[in-house]
Amino acid sequence: MRLPALCLALLCALPALAAEREVVPGPGRLAEAIAGADSGDVLILQGGAYAGPVTIDRPLTIRGPETAAVEGGGNGTVITISAPDVVLEGFTVTGSGSRNEDLDAGVKILKGADRVRVEGLSLVDNMHGIDVHGGRDAQIIGNRITGRQNLHMNERGNGIYVWNSPGTLLEGNDIRFGRDGIFSNASASSIYRGNIMRDLRFAVHFMYTQRTEVSGNISIGNHLGFAIMFSDRAKILNNLSLGDREHGLMLNYANNADVTGNLIRGGTKKCLFIYNAHKNLIWNNRFQGCGIGLHFTAGSEKNVLTGNAFVANREQVKYVGTRFMEWSHEGRGNFWSDHPAFDLNGDGIADGSYRPNDLMDHILWSQPAAALLTGSPAVQLVRWSQSSFPATMPGGVTDSHPLMHPLDIPVPPAIAEMETAVAGRWTSGSYDDIDPDDLAAH
Repeated sequence: MRLPALCLALLCALPALAAEREVVPGPGRLAEAIAGADSGDVLILQGGAYAGPVTIDRPLTIRGPETAAVEGGGNGTVITISAPDVVLEGFTVTGSGSRNEDLDAGVKILKGADRVRVEGLSLVDNMHGIDVHGGRDAQIIGNRITGRQNLHMNERGNGIYVWNSPGTLLEGNDIRFGRDGIFSNASASSIYRGNIMRDLRFAVHFMYTQRTEVSGNISIGNHLGFAIMFSDRAKILNNLSLGDREHGLMLNYANNADVTGNLIRGGTKKCLFIYNAHKNLIWNNRFQGCGIGLHFTAGSEKNVLTGNAFVANREQVKYVGTRFMEWSHEGRGNFWSDHPAFDLNGDGIADGSYRPNDLMDHILWSQPAAALLTGSPAVQLVRWSQSSFPATMPGGVTDSHPLMHPLDIPVPPAIAEMETAVAGRWTSGSYDDIDPDDLAAH
């Protein structure tokens, strides 16, 4: 008798099998289904409208087709998740409230709601698309997020907002309109990869974010591509910034970053802007077709630049300062498309060093009115003298081992078509609703 009793006790100790429950549209039906579900149940939504807001307070899976729409009715957050191990799949979430101070969102993941997975949702007309607000190890995968366009850009919400949520994975999301595509604030140890972001203020915006990887993302036609601010040990790898307006990549008070394999191309005022950023490794990137290839300022120190290609920028480097800076590493510098170089021994390294700026550049940057004299004989004489007698240079950037051949970073045909569609976007029209240089607006 002991063996049957033991088996019965073990069976009673096992958790009940998860049940699948169909949920039909109608007022209150989704909230009722959540309240009546057991932990681990799967709720299957049918096509139609479901009234929100709702709170998921136990581990559940909710899935449905895109035609199933959970509608917030303009009040607060549409779906709030307060329990761990929740899964949302496939359906539409729309109509959050409009209070940015409350971070109204399509989906909000609260502290304690760990290991949540949100996959394949369509999030339309919400203030913020998804707000990961304290939950750890969230997975936000393959969602389509379409933000609002009816407010000034700085007053809209973000596609995905990550606050104090370590271990977050953002992968394969398509984000368009709203304010920032991904805004990561006071978070750490996460991966944001393979997302495409269009028609935004910043594609990716870091504030006080540590040890986080941004890889394989695509920014097209945004005001600014990748803004890494007040952050440490970021990995910025293999991203594309195509036709963005102000900066393709900005390192502002960003330290110890690994920046490699990125392409910044076309229409941008500054491919790379480095402001008070230190100990960053910037290698094997391509900066092409910008007003300024690299603007370097505010005492940034101990940055290594090697293997990069500076191609057809109107001005390759803008650096105002008296320090001498070497932009090559272990005998390998960068490629400069305006460097008339020779390589007699065929080792791929130019025989002469490269200096992007001279004394007149420094004068013109500090005294813009002097631009009226650019074509005068006096200015030409100064420039000829400095090219003939380099010892008179006032400090600045030198690449002692410039490369003969540029690094090439291909763009997939479908992405190139999107890039072509936004070409010339910033040459006309008014964009006064945003000031990317106003670093206090987040």
